[in-house]
Amino acid sequence: MFKSIRKKINEIDHSAAEALLQSNRRGILAMNGDNGYPYAIPINYFYDCDKKKIYFHGAKAGHKVEALKTSDKVCFTVYGDERIDKSEPWAPYVQSVVVFGRCRLLEAGSESIDRLKEFAMKYYPDEALADEQIARNGRATQMFEITIEHMSGKQVQEK
Repeated sequence: MFKSIRKKINEIDHSAAEALLQSNRRGILAMNGDNGYPYAIPINYFYDCDKKKIYFHGAKAGHKVEALKTSDKVCFTVYGDERIDKSEPWAPYVQSVVVFGRCRLLEAGSESIDRLKEFAMKYYPDEALADEQIARNGRATQMFEITIEHMSGKQVQEK
């Protein structure tokens, strides 16, 4: 159902792809938007390696929520881990991961709060500040969960 990477020489293994997902702070979420147009937005996210799921937060209403209620199919992309080879410093190597999956809105309650806390700990410098932000803004925040159906990663040299 999902296409494999065409140039196998560029493919990175699954553990390297997961490491990139865990280390990056932002990615691009693409979904089916209005009138057949794709809708892609940058988001902060948290990757749970044990559950093989991606979590992110957002408002409880808006274009993203409407799009996901219409179709739960998403594509999520991260890129980074730029590496310079001394022999060609003008042409860095860059890794990327593309995830296809299904996204759902988490129901309010303990599951949503637990994911919000894990998400916050990735971005805030300490637990006290994370707890303070959750207490202040948690009720207005919607958590989303992407169940990964396919993931592939590659490394290319930009030349």
